[in-house]
Amino acid sequence: MTLAAKFIDIHWAGCSLRIEHQWIAREKSDQPLIVLLHEGLGSVSMWREFPQRLCEAAGCRGLVYSRPGYGRSTPHTAEETLGTDFMHRQAREVLPALMEALGIDATTDKPWLLGHSDGGSIALLYAARFAQRIAGAIVLAPHIRVEEVSVSSIAKARTAYLKTDLRQRLSRHHDDPDSAFWGWSDIWLRSDFMHWSIEEEISTITCPLLAVQGLDDEYGTLEQIRGIARRVPQTQLLELPECGHSPHRDQPDKLIAALAAFIHQPSTGFVRQGSTP
Repeated sequence: MTLAAKFIDIHWAGCSLRIEHQWIAREKSDQPLIVLLHEGLGSVSMWREFPQRLCEAAGCRGLVYSRPGYGRSTPHTAEETLGTDFMHRQAREVLPALMEALGIDATTDKPWLLGHSDGGSIALLYAARFAQRIAGAIVLAPHIRVEEVSVSSIAKARTAYLKTDLRQRLSRHHDDPDSAFWGWSDIWLRSDFMHWSIEEEISTITCPLLAVQGLDDEYGTLEQIRGIARRVPQTQLLELPECGHSPHRDQPDKLIAALAAFIHQPSTGFVRQGSTP
């Protein structure tokens, strides 16, 4: 079932921005809320049926949204350049502004954050800053520092965008594919971004945390999630064989089963109605 996208305005950085979003089972107010954070070229539509399937399997509500510059949300302007702190600002400013606009009180309705790639890093940064406003975090192929393999793969994607039909394919998911692609690739390929790291910041995370990565991830090594586990002792790791950078597309069944079990395990503090601790 395809859910209709909705739009809401938020005020950020002195601007009014339109944010595309979808709710899944919003009426289940007594069930956990999962907020999904997409990757660097992602959007609401690029999650496809995964959010719906996950929420059905886990008995949860879901919120999916496209960050500014992506999907049907307000695109970046031609003059806009992302700073090296762009993921920090998404975690600390944009996501809280969106939840406030949608009437989500994260102090009483603490969300689970599920982030993929850049979205995973944003989830980690939110968890590190807002310990009292999060139930737990699940990160798929997150980045905690820049690796050469990431830069090399993004450079290849840049060539593909210029020489293949990649732009046309992205236009199915983004009103302005140039805004999405160049906003993502330009910052990752900047020389000063090579020193970007959140390794020290994540050590303050106290919520339940599951870090997932494919063994064949073309955008990062397993040191990304293993580095998280060294700094956040309660981290659980899931390393998936025959899986690349997008576990929710490469191994959806195995991933959904693992995420549903993780969210409802007794140590997370939430037990699904009708189950036993």
